[in-house]
Amino acid sequence: MPSSVIFTLEGRFPFTNFLLFLDLVSRHKYVRLRKPLNLTCSSNGQDDYLIDAPVSAGDGFSFSGGKYSDGPSPSDEWFKQGKIVKAHPVSGSGDKAKDPIFGLKMGAASQASNDLFRWFCVESGNADNPTVILIHGFPSQAYSYRKVLPTLSKNYHAIAFDWLGFGFSDKPQPRYGFDYTMDEFVASLESLINEIATEKVSLVVQGYFSPIAVKYASNLQGKLNDLILLNPPLTATHANLPSALSIFSNFLLGEIFCQDPLRASDKTLTSSGPYKMKEDDAMVYRRPYLTSGSAGFALNVISKTMKKDLKAYVEETRKTLLDENWKVKTTVCWGRRDRWLSYDGVEDFLNNSKHKLIELPMAGHHVQEDCGEELGEIISGILGRRSTI
Repeated sequence: MPSSVIFTLEGRFPFTNFLLFLDLVSRHKYVRLRKPLNLTCSSNGQDDYLIDAPVSAGDGFSFSGGKYSDGPSPSDEWFKQGKIVKAHPVSGSGDKAKDPIFGLKMGAASQASNDLFRWFCVESGNADNPTVILIHGFPSQAYSYRKVLPTLSKNYHAIAFDWLGFGFSDKPQPRYGFDYTMDEFVASLESLINEIATEKVSLVVQGYFSPIAVKYASNLQGKLNDLILLNPPLTATHANLPSALSIFSNFLLGEIFCQDPLRASDKTLTSSGPYKMKEDDAMVYRRPYLTSGSAGFALNVISKTMKKDLKAYVEETRKTLLDENWKVKTTVCWGRRDRWLSYDGVEDFLNNSKHKLIELPMAGHHVQEDCGEELGEIISGILGRRSTI
């Protein structure tokens, strides 16, 4: 077989090329190669970049590589800013994970640790200051808060992390340590917060992962100072996943589309609002899908769970936030240009619940991407109880 294989991406990932690549994987990828597979990519007419890390950096299923060949990768630079924190016990039998398409054992990048899961966290600011934890949405990464962290670090100890299944955190395969259910997410969030913060914290959480933070907070209200929700699903119309996400839950096609780094990262981010993605930022979001099949398979199972249970999650969130026993100071920041979640009914719900609403007219679903610096100031104002907010 050849020592290298070249694929070209022009703007979006060609479906025929991907099927060809899957066929290659099924027949040849598990053979040890003397030289790494090379993947040449181009996007929207910009300069080509070569993804050429050794096969050992991948997981033996998906793309090999994941960094620029002609200079430092933006994802490498982001990784250097963070650290790995171990939290939440790994469940399951301890068997090695196998991919759901071919049933073949996946490589090291798709295997969970043996004891506690590994989470990627980025900290900013003085650890003696009040702690605020930044929780990204679905699908995204801690990287989405890169423009928020510098502002918060002036007066707070800010921590952003990658959820299990995303970014640089562990990506356990379903039935091999983590099944991505609501209860598992809540329990794992509790484990992580206990590991990184000993005192009371404030939480900022975006989008479809908001119900997890609300449920966590309802169980441990005494642990929280403030809860800030960024475009959370709050109304009955929010209980349906947008097509850009629900497509990942489709039978068989979902598994295939989840392995497409442009569909799984670029398209989901840019279809949800006015966000215009720069190439350097896009490479950070694509990296998990370029280096391992595990990120795609995690995205697939989370999408299926969301599509099945989102209605119940939203209803539980509504009841919790309306409950007279809810004591956590709660603020909703809403990007008015959200293409996934309608603003209709949000203002009425917050008036009924007496929670504070702050509108960001120029932001979309991923508020922290569209208005990062502004959001950082707003969060600081909420936490500091400034009179201007």
